[in-house]
Amino acid sequence: MSSGLIDLPWWGYIVVTLALTHVTIASVTIFLHRHQAHRALELHPLPALFFRTWLWLTTGMVTKEWAAIHRKHHAKCETPEDPHSPQIVGINKVLWTGVFLYVKEARNKDTLQRYGHGTPDDWFERHIFSAAPKLGIVITLIVDSIVFGVWPGVLIWGVQMVWIPFWAAGVINGLGHFWGYRNYNCADASTNLIPWGILIGGEELHNNHHSFATSAKLSARWYEFDIGWVYIRSLEILGLARVKKVIPTPRFGVAKARADFDMLQAVITHRYDVMTRYVQSLGQIAKDEFEALKAQSGGKLNIKDVRRWLTADEAQLGADERQRLATLLKDNARLQTVVAMRQELTALWARSTATREQLLQQLQDWIARAEGSGIRQLEDFSLRLRRYAA
Repeated sequence: MSSGLIDLPWWGYIVVTLALTHVTIASVTIFLHRHQAHRALELHPLPALFFRTWLWLTTGMVTKEWAAIHRKHHAKCETPEDPHSPQIVGINKVLWTGVFLYVKEARNKDTLQRYGHGTPDDWFERHIFSAAPKLGIVITLIVDSIVFGVWPGVLIWGVQMVWIPFWAAGVINGLGHFWGYRNYNCADASTNLIPWGILIGGEELHNNHHSFATSAKLSARWYEFDIGWVYIRSLEILGLARVKKVIPTPRFGVAKARADFDMLQAVITHRYDVMTRYVQSLGQIAKDEFEALKAQSGGKLNIKDVRRWLTADEAQLGADERQRLATLLKDNARLQTVVAMRQELTALWARSTATREQLLQQLQDWIARAEGSGIRQLEDFSLRLRRYAA
């Protein structure tokens, strides 16, 4: 029996702990991540203040620091300037000591100044949340000890304190850029861990998020579930939130005989879906060409490696992998064509000084060359491309 105000069976303490930590997860994903860092939704002042207070009590994190570090992560993803990329510093360091990487970056004044704009700067922030970030967790320790008893309270408090550092700073920032499946072939190494975003509030769907960072909804496929989105929609129904943007769903119509500005806009809008489909075509071409490639290399190739070299972005390949890919392309005209045309397709939505008219001409030329390439996968892909609708 505990000496606290509430006496629970052993499993009751587990349920309470999971419930409390889930509120913290919801606060991080809804308030810090989707609302503050990416402005994917607007929040009424009441839930916003609740989330800020809860995070102060259970994490000691400062909103400006969290938003700034996360924005920098997106801006510099998988580069030496990324605050926590397992591709750069290694998976073990991010997974097990990700919180220390966060603390280190939080001390970088340049990061806070450059990326921390637009975060709360009201009386609560100046006099409580930012002024005394550790006071909240001390209050939580005292409250937990009084309510549940000293030892149960300390254990519950301890789990609350390590929950975000491990799951968010470690698992999401680490495994979410190292292991899992990908719906979209975005430029970084982000992955979806599992299709059911419950334990970490929907953050498990990390590849979806990196592909559409300003979407308030993180699920993209029918089999994916984002519990954070359920909470956001509930707040919206109650008039306490307003969703600003979600992942666009591709629309298709009758294939146009010639690309026009509407098709160009649709291709750019749905560029991640376009590139994902193109990468799938590359995988099929790799399968078709594999026997010839294997003979060319003296039988030292495997299909998994060839698919990876062809479908990954160049930045995701090591120096040795890039060299081996170059060797394969050297004597295979079909692969040279599809790799070069992938780069040209990407250029349609890359930042450039090209006018809309020039981009449209590039798209028209691309489609004509794809359909005249004699490569079945390119021809099929081009037909799909001509069906994208604005």
